[in-house]
Amino acid sequence: MKILYALIIIILFSTSCKQINRSTERKEVTIAKEVLKDKIMGGWAGKAIGCTFGGPTEFKFQGTMIQDYQPIHWDDHYMKWWYDHTPGLYDDVYMDLTFVDVYDKLGIDAPVDSSASAFAHAGYMLWHANQAARYNILNGIKPPQSGHWLNNPHADCIDFQIEADFAGLMSPGMPNTASEYSDKIGHIMNYGDGWYGGVYVANMLSLAFISNDINYIVTEALKSIPKESEFYNCMNDVIKAHKKNSKDWKACWFEIEKKWTQDVGCPDGVFSCFDIDAKVNSAYVIIGLLYGEGDFTKTMEIATRCGQDSDCNPSTAAGILGTMLGYNCIPETYKKSLKEVEDMNFKYTTISLNKAYQMGYDQALKVIKKNGGKETDKEITIATQVSTPVRMEKSFEGHFPIERRVIDKQLSDNIQIEFEGNGIVLKGNTFEIENGKADQSYVAKAEVTIDNQLIETIKMPLSYTTRKHEVFWKYELPNKKHTMKIKWLNPEKLVNVKVTEAIVYSTPPINKEIK
Repeated sequence: MKILYALIIIILFSTSCKQINRSTERKEVTIAKEVLKDKIMGGWAGKAIGCTFGGPTEFKFQGTMIQDYQPIHWDDHYMKWWYDHTPGLYDDVYMDLTFVDVYDKLGIDAPVDSSASAFAHAGYMLWHANQAARYNILNGIKPPQSGHWLNNPHADCIDFQIEADFAGLMSPGMPNTASEYSDKIGHIMNYGDGWYGGVYVANMLSLAFISNDINYIVTEALKSIPKESEFYNCMNDVIKAHKKNSKDWKACWFEIEKKWTQDVGCPDGVFSCFDIDAKVNSAYVIIGLLYGEGDFTKTMEIATRCGQDSDCNPSTAAGILGTMLGYNCIPETYKKSLKEVEDMNFKYTTISLNKAYQMGYDQALKVIKKNGGKETDKEITIATQVSTPVRMEKSFEGHFPIERRVIDKQLSDNIQIEFEGNGIVLKGNTFEIENGKADQSYVAKAEVTIDNQLIETIKMPLSYTTRKHEVFWKYELPNKKHTMKIKWLNPEKLVNVKVTEAIVYSTPPINKEIK
């Protein structure tokens, strides 16, 4: 009898699992409106909680994991402290809300130029692909060219990955619709793997509305990414490592470090242990999700302990898991802290979490109905979709970093640089010689010639908000020896521009394959 009973239990459990899996493949899914709202709230709340959880360790652990003996602090007033003292921590959230706000004001079909303008003219500070895109937009380079790698050395960075939540949360059960929103917004600041990071996150969030199986969500969403891309293969390596050994996340982490941490694009990450590449940090997100096994704390902790951008990664992971579980199932220890800030506007916005919950819900209803869904007083029926691949893109193809050289010269020094290769990036910044005395609206202008041909008249704003992230870059040059000269056109005695380093590119070595 015991054997028979055991067999019955196994059969029932197996049937239940199959029903769950089949339910994710149905063409229509009907859920209560209060469940939809609860999941949207869980997504935004999880994102803010995860950002707070990993905030203190952001980029303090580069190329290494955070060891088990190091505690990760949390208390009932923790989020309030960060809101009050370091509100810039929540750039993951208020950047996302920029696009939510545009869709709220202009409708869910708002043109991409409206989002690009709101993003470029916002009062918050930006970095990496975001700042390069802001500079491009303010200087006439519009999306999608503002995110293209020829115009943005940070095209493969994490930026859109941490800002794509809105696309998934407004497209419940409709991953391809999430990809369409990601296509428009993601190319404002990214391209290639940098864009794929956001597409993948948006697809996971979309699927989290209709499945309670985190393995399914992670693997099914990957269908949105072209199989020939590096991003796909990096995520696939995480999934395969988890299938091989589902208990040891550190073994998986080592495999990713060994194979995928060679950054060729980001000028801050090349020849450095600093890694803000989208595919690596997205790998840390799904390491947290897979090895976290649906446990909210464990998921955030693993994603954080993977290191590098250790506030953004648990933020993304907790947002996905929060969507799957719903707001009401987020552990009370985090909601106690959350409730103190839910009515507080994020810095640089007029939007609080409570307002974001409602805006996100309203937009999701509109997107559902636009895409064939139906609404009753208490329920919403979603015409679900199966993730399909977006187009193939690859940044920095044919370019391999061969040198990082200290320059340490100012524009007033009449800069001349000799290099051999097919590309170059100059790092540097505009600075005041006497702090507080220069005109903050000043923009340095300089002519850059290569081999006696004018390449660009660069603009270097003194303002940090509108600054140019790198002094100059040029790819796809003939692969030979070059002479670069920089001539300052409008010298200002209270301001100068410093060129700190040069990164030189050449064609990839024949005996060195980049995967």
